[in-house]
Amino acid sequence: MDLPTIGAIGLLAMFLLIIFGVPVAFSMGAVAVVGLLIVSGVSVTLTQTVLVAWQIGTDFIIICIPLFILMGQLVFHTGIAAELYDCVRKWIGHLPGGLAIAAVVACGGFGAVTGSSVASVATMGSIIYPELVKYGYQKRLSTGTLAASGTLAILIPPSLPMAFYGILTDTSIAALFIAGIIPGIILVCFYSLGILGRCIIHPQVGPAGPKFPWRERIISLKQTWPVFALFVLVVGGIYGGFFTPTEAAGMGAFGVFIIGLIMRKMTWEKLKSALHDTSLISAMIYAIIIGGYLISRFLAVTGLSQIMVDYAVSLQLSKIVFILFIIVIYLILGCLLDVFGIMILTIPFFFPMVISYGIDPVWFGILTVMMCEVGLLTPPVGLNVFVMHGIAPEVPMRDIFASIISFTVFDMTLVGLIIAYPDIALWLTRTMGN
Repeated sequence: MDLPTIGAIGLLAMFLLIIFGVPVAFSMGAVAVVGLLIVSGVSVTLTQTVLVAWQIGTDFIIICIPLFILMGQLVFHTGIAAELYDCVRKWIGHLPGGLAIAAVVACGGFGAVTGSSVASVATMGSIIYPELVKYGYQKRLSTGTLAASGTLAILIPPSLPMAFYGILTDTSIAALFIAGIIPGIILVCFYSLGILGRCIIHPQVGPAGPKFPWRERIISLKQTWPVFALFVLVVGGIYGGFFTPTEAAGMGAFGVFIIGLIMRKMTWEKLKSALHDTSLISAMIYAIIIGGYLISRFLAVTGLSQIMVDYAVSLQLSKIVFILFIIVIYLILGCLLDVFGIMILTIPFFFPMVISYGIDPVWFGILTVMMCEVGLLTPPVGLNVFVMHGIAPEVPMRDIFASIISFTVFDMTLVGLIIAYPDIALWLTRTMGN
């Protein structure tokens, strides 16, 4: 049996393991180790496995992942961003659908201090959903808004998927973070305008909330200082060239800790919970990275990856057709895998072709993250929908999935705009400090 055939069998075995429910990291790792044993022998396999694990564990850039996770977990457990929604609702809650729009803006702001979509839905959903129900908002609109708005956390920096993409492709994580700002703001506007239009046409699904006097609105701005301080510290530090992403992650985690102490929301139990959850999530991501590197090396040894790349290049697809092909693949995989699983399985194959087509790697990173956003909302795996259903178990899953259709339309509209006008993502990166 020739090497490419062994590689193809290994790839098929990996997908079968994933379909049968084996975690992506273990599916990739098991196939890679067995495949390398067959084609390279015991000595080479052990050497490759140890070297990859050592390289991943000691890479300075990769350290930013657990640090950003710690930052997000500290924000989650201390609840220092909870007052953000209260401030926004006092300013715009009196509009038709204003409380739901406030939820979108608050989730966007929360995304600026945590790179986890799941943490955003879990935190803001548990705070905001009861408020929406209290004021008579349709439960389908409420759950769909919160599930969709949680995805803003992985587009607005800091973003774990962006950091993950940067590590896989050796692309500037700082540039990726800055490139996500304008698309994130545009998506907040799309979601908000969509909710406003729907509630103007059908006022019963999102009635106007109470109107607060100007004095209360201005006083409420004081509640938002932790979010703005952290955003300026982390993203401003990266944009100005003062911090590397790893340094910014460390400063952000330390900043959350200090703010938690100042606000008397940091306790020993909350710190232990944040550290525990950070360890679990970091271990999962590290396992995926190691498994991805090993499967890439196995496919490279068998020559299958180069054959696939050469075949794709030989088709001589136009750039736009190639991009549309990638979008279709991401839409399909989004129905089956989580964000990190999608990226680790596709980036090693797509990225060489992206470079050969002359596509900007930062731009492609934003496109990838946006398509992963859609994957967080699409059935049957839509992770954000499952989290939201846990918060609102009385709302059937099918209703939540139905309610997010309009939000995915906005997502795909923004994807189309970024394809047509790449500077939406790239303009701000050209103004960064070095």
